[in-house]
Amino acid sequence: MTTHQINDIPIRVEDTGGDLPAVLFSHGFMMDHTMFDPQVEALSSSHRCIRWDERGFGDTPSPAPFSYWDSASDAIGVLDAVGVDKAVLVGMSQGGFLSLRAALANPERVAGVVLIDSAADTDDAETLEGYQGMLAALTGDDDETWEAVAEGVAGLILGTPELNEEWIPKWRARRTTASLALPGQALMERDDISDRLSEIACPVLGIHGSADQAISVERGKQVVDSVQDSRGFVVIDGACHAPNLSHPEPVNAALQEFLGGL
Repeated sequence: MTTHQINDIPIRVEDTGGDLPAVLFSHGFMMDHTMFDPQVEALSSSHRCIRWDERGFGDTPSPAPFSYWDSASDAIGVLDAVGVDKAVLVGMSQGGFLSLRAALANPERVAGVVLIDSAADTDDAETLEGYQGMLAALTGDDDETWEAVAEGVAGLILGTPELNEEWIPKWRARRTTASLALPGQALMERDDISDRLSEIACPVLGIHGSADQAISVERGKQVVDSVQDSRGFVVIDGACHAPNLSHPEPVNAALQEFLGGL
C-alpha cells in the first residue's frame, strides 16, 4: 500500500503494477479496498489491479464535506498517481456511484464500467430516514446500540455469519463518533444522474445480488438498460449487497468474461 496526495487528501492505494490492462476497484460504504481480495486474486495474473480506500474509509481520511463527483475526481487522480491512462472501473454500491460519475466527467479515461449492486438514482424518503437512524447509531457513543446496528448493517451488506465476524471487528477498530458523518452526508445527499446515463458510451456490465435489500435488482438493471453499450446484467442468486464477497466465484466469472470481451 502507498499513500498518494490526491485532491489534497492522502489516499491509500494498492497496485499490483505491471503493463497489463488496468482495473480500478472502488469499494462500498462501510468497506475498504480489501473487500476486493477475491477479485484481485482471480484477476491479477491477467490484469493490473488497483484498489484504494475512499474518503472516510480504511486509511483515507475525510477532512471536509464531499460529493460523489469529488470521489470520481479522486478515482481519476488515483489513475494519475499510478501512471495509468485508461482503466475499467469496477465499483460496488457507492463505488459504482463514483464510477458512473467518473465515466461522465472523464470518458476518455474509462475503458468500461462494472457495477456491483449499484444505482444511478437516489433513495426514497423512507430509506433516507432509515439511513439517518443508522448513522446516528454508528456515530453515537452508546456501545450497545452501536453493536446492534453494526450487526444489522453487516447482515444487510454481507449476508453471512463468517463475513460478519470478519468485518464488524474492522468497523469497531476504526470507530469514532465522527467517522461516518461526512461519508454519510455524501451518501444521503447524492444527486440523481439517471437522466445522464445515455451519455455513457463505454461498455457497462451490471452484477447484482438477488437478495439485495439496499438497492433492488430493478434499480440496478435500470442503469445498464439506459447506457449506450450494455454488456448484460448478471443476477447472483441468494446474494445480498456485496456478492463479490459472499459469492466470489460467479462474480469473478462474470468479470473475466466482460474483461475478455473488451
